[in-house]
Amino acid sequence: MNSLFPIEINILDFIFKGIVIGIIASAPMGPVGILCIQRTLNKGRWYGFVTGIGAACSDIVYAMFTGLGMSFVMDFVNNAQNKFYLQISGSLLLLVFGIYCFKSNPMKNMHKSSNKQGTLFHNGLTAFLVTLSNPLIVFLFMATYAQFAFVVPDMPIEMGVGYLSIVFGALLWWFGLTWLIDKIRGKFDTNGILIINKVIGSVVIIFSLIALIGTVFNLYHLPEF
Repeated sequence: MNSLFPIEINILDFIFKGIVIGIIASAPMGPVGILCIQRTLNKGRWYGFVTGIGAACSDIVYAMFTGLGMSFVMDFVNNAQNKFYLQISGSLLLLVFGIYCFKSNPMKNMHKSSNKQGTLFHNGLTAFLVTLSNPLIVFLFMATYAQFAFVVPDMPIEMGVGYLSIVFGALLWWFGLTWLIDKIRGKFDTNGILIINKVIGSVVIIFSLIALIGTVFNLYHLPEF
């Protein structure tokens, strides 16, 4: 029974990390976020949520692609000193991303939602393609993987659970967002989108600063090189 305890802890750890990564990857108000809000307002909550599902399916493609790529350099990452610098880099990338998210205007160059309702499948497919057309999300996954030490190639079961948790985290975000927009649809406008984006950017900035300070503090616990 005792031998199973570390495995259970590892799986819970991957579940928690995966959910957080999925939320971080989905939260910024990019083109698909605007599309999700538009469809929720114009077509109904479930059309907005299906849009989020399409985005989550695309995210997991990039998430697994990023994880596979990082798994080839794990000998480099597993070195304590290299891991420290990688986590510092991940925190800085998240900080830059948070600042960009806070200052950006997601209403520029947004994808217009068609007036035609279409099928749920069509709405999900278009969201999948919109998200897939933005490969820059790989850098966001690299930053979060580095900070959370998410990629562990010799633990395939835990990694599989972690990837599923990323999908769950993304779906949790889209479900919550569409629920909120549906509840306040009468009071929601473009200013609401800007506010959401600034709040998200602020949260990412605070999180990245906490992670950065925590990582630097742990420097004193690293072995001598």
